[in-house]
Amino acid sequence: MSESTARPAVVLLSGGLDSSTSLATAIERGFTPHAISFRYGQRHGRELEAARAIARHYGVTDHRVVDIDLRLFGGSALTSDDIAVPRGRSLSEMGHGVPATYVPGRNLIFLSFATAFAEVIGADDVFLGINSLDYSGYPDCRPEFLAAFQTTANLATKAGTEEGRTLRYHAPLIQMTKADIVREGTRLGVPWELTWSCYEGGEKACGQCDSCLLRLKGFAEAGLSDPLPYEGR
Repeated sequence: MSESTARPAVVLLSGGLDSSTSLATAIERGFTPHAISFRYGQRHGRELEAARAIARHYGVTDHRVVDIDLRLFGGSALTSDDIAVPRGRSLSEMGHGVPATYVPGRNLIFLSFATAFAEVIGADDVFLGINSLDYSGYPDCRPEFLAAFQTTANLATKAGTEEGRTLRYHAPLIQMTKADIVREGTRLGVPWELTWSCYEGGEKACGQCDSCLLRLKGFAEAGLSDPLPYEGR
């Protein structure tokens, strides 16, 4: 399907393993992706560098980077230097409670921006890479959250109330394990070496934060090697 006839879709692109696979999925399904990333006061800019690299790799011609400063509120290890990023947690620990890396309202905020973007460009579809199996316990990565947001978005927009459109929110990875995501991304040709998942912003991934541990687990269980460099490896 040519870009001139393909359906537009907004894709939330963080530059990580999940969002990059979600972007590749949208393209495979015949959508023309319009990517949106956020500079929200996170600890480092490596993920935005990765998002730009992934967007270039896939030839995304419309990639918006939105500036919002969630450091004004803090409350997360990702937006406050006073809160340490947890390291070395077991899978059992990750499966209980909401960790310090949870950013209050982040996906709610991101999806609101993505919805506005979709309305303006005439897109009825939004893709995001949230996952509710191998994840760090974030409440805004669960199916019930996304279903509720979709209902709200269609009630709160001109697209949904006056234009006869139905806004649809796709989370193609939401019921996949990290190993499943790695396998699917590999099938889709995602360039893993361009992605970044670590909560820290060093030259190498730390290998100890929840995101690194879950990523490494996924590659190991998929029987593949992660091409990213890690500290101590």
